[in-house]
Amino acid sequence: MKQFITFIRKEFVHVFRDRKTLLMLFGLPVVQIILFGFALTNEIKNSHVAILNNAHDAASAKLIDRIEASKYFEVERIINNESEIDDVFKTGRIRAVIVFPHGFETELMHENKAAVQFIADASDPNTATTLANYLSSIALDFQREITVAGSEPLRIVPEIRMLYNPELKGAPNFVPGVISLVLMLICVMMTSISIVREKELGTMEILLVSPFKPIYVILAKAVPYLLLSFINLIVILLISVFALDLPIQGSILLLLAVSTLYIITALSLGLLISTTTASQQTAMLLSLMGMLLPTVLFSGFMFPIENMPLPLRLISNLVPAKWFYIIVKSVMIKGLGLAYIWKEVLVLAGMTVFLLGLSFRKFKIRLA
Repeated sequence: MKQFITFIRKEFVHVFRDRKTLLMLFGLPVVQIILFGFALTNEIKNSHVAILNNAHDAASAKLIDRIEASKYFEVERIINNESEIDDVFKTGRIRAVIVFPHGFETELMHENKAAVQFIADASDPNTATTLANYLSSIALDFQREITVAGSEPLRIVPEIRMLYNPELKGAPNFVPGVISLVLMLICVMMTSISIVREKELGTMEILLVSPFKPIYVILAKAVPYLLLSFINLIVILLISVFALDLPIQGSILLLLAVSTLYIITALSLGLLISTTTASQQTAMLLSLMGMLLPTVLFSGFMFPIENMPLPLRLISNLVPAKWFYIIVKSVMIKGLGLAYIWKEVLVLAGMTVFLLGLSFRKFKIRLA
């Protein structure tokens, strides 16, 4: 029994001496519970909306105050006419526009009924439907508040209009997300094990003593996966158009060009993993687990980023899939051009240059 207790004590000593093991035991659960606790929620908060108030009366002002006071909406812009509605949606920040008609208070008080229009960006149908329900609930609470006891109840009727996806199909939301996820995982995983495989097979020494420059060795590993990933992209787009009935609203050439940039970004990340790891198992684990979770959580595909606390929103800016997801939805679903996505394109280009430069720097031309 004493020997058994001694062995147990020895194992505890080994565990507490190994910082990596301690990090896995205690650090990983803490990080996961924080991420999943804040990111995985069906509640949508802090959604940016714009207001078109044609009424300019007391009732509309009070209802706007109620909307702004809720945790679900943030009034970001006040617009002056209907021609601005499309423009605010094209910025990508506005989730909904609330339109008050002329004579809103007059109709409400004299006819006991008034309409308020709610225009939502239905490229994400789940979010649009949820926001419409939130607005209807706020309007219902407001009409109860202003109804005088014993009198005929006042009714505010929300008129819902879903922009970009009036039928509320799921494809406009999940197709861009699937493209982002599939390209990221395939490119990173396949590229990350390419250089490591040469190291494990012992053929890297032959490549390094050949007339090829080290930069050519790295690029040669990436080019085949670039072409194969591009074919994957074409297949996904063809299935989306012909099987899922999801037409490409914007420029196909622009979509292909930006997708190629995203593929190169993912390949650069895979090359960086490949040059900094010593085994295929480690490279595959880093590429699969290290990219799957951030891409799912922080791309905006599954969970709205505005729901998350500020630190997590800042972290999401480091995930390439977030920027590509915005680009694909803007071009493919909304039909926007380069003038509306150039910032996201610049971010992806900057990430690509940084990751490629770091990969070249980390690549060792002498093996230990």
